[in-house]
Amino acid sequence: MGLLAKLFSSQDESYPSLPTDSYATQRVNAVQTELKALVDETEERLEVVPAERAAYVFVGKPPKKFGLAWIHDGKVGNFKTLVEEHGVNPVKLERITDHLREAYERSAEDARYAAQIGQRTVVITPSRELEEEVHKIIDEVLSS
Repeated sequence: MGLLAKLFSSQDESYPSLPTDSYATQRVNAVQTELKALVDETEERLEVVPAERAAYVFVGKPPKKFGLAWIHDGKVGNFKTLVEEHGVNPVKLERITDHLREAYERSAEDARYAAQIGQRTVVITPSRELEEEVHKIIDEVLSS
């Protein structure tokens, strides 16, 4: 691959395929319909953190510029949900984003895989630590 191709290619192409017999694959399959809807809604990069209670999806380019969606009980939530349904103000939303950024940065060395969802390749990060941190951050907001 030439220098320009390396510079402009997606980093996601370099991840190995998600093993078909893994716990992460089972969790991704459990939310396949909702993930497919997210894939169809956005052209941005998606990174899925499969979880026991939900799936968390970093949208965009974390840790710099990103959003977060979560899939729980067949529903997709996001930052807009926090504002509209839970009255989260911009200052609190910025703090939430900072905490998520820090959690994501701590997971920088965790294994990442590629998986085909619909017509796109998404990144799968089966990290228990990241899952737990994101769950705690979102749960604190939803239960306050």
